[in-house]
This record gives sequence, C-alpha cells and structure tokens, in this order.
Amino acid sequence: MSLAKPWRDLDRSTARSAPNRYGLYELGDDGKDTVGFGTGVLRDELKEALAYGDATRVRWEVADSKDHAERLLAEHVEA
Repeated sequence: MSLAKPWRDLDRSTARSAPNRYGLYELGDDGKDTVGFGTGVLRDELKEALAYGDATRVRWEVADSKDHAERLLAEHVEA
C-alpha cells in the first residue's frame, strides 16, 4: 500500500531537506508508480537512491526509531 503523502521530486534539494531521522520511504517513477520501499535514515537513504537508483519521485514518513520504521515497512508491504 502506498504512503498517504504527496510525491516529491527526487533531487538533490529533496535529499538535503529530508529529515536526518529514521523513516519509511517510497520511491516512484515518472508515472507515479511505486518502484520500491525502504527504511533507514531518510537523508542518507535518499542521497543513495538519487545516486544509484532510477526513481524520480519519493515520499516518506518519519519514524520514532529504526524498529518503528521497520514496523511501518511491514505494515505497508503486507497491506
């Protein structure tokens, strides 16, 4: 299930402005289709996705901890 957040362009500005906190992120393509989910420190993960991935859009949800981020991922993958 997709996150109920607006898509943002995945660019340097977005990666720099992402919180330096754990969270769940969803990557999308130009057609706004989901290409993957992940967890981790959002700023670091988005910089890596920008450098090595083929996603063009992103949305995220901040978590309270690494465990919380992983629970959010499990909820979205199972749904």
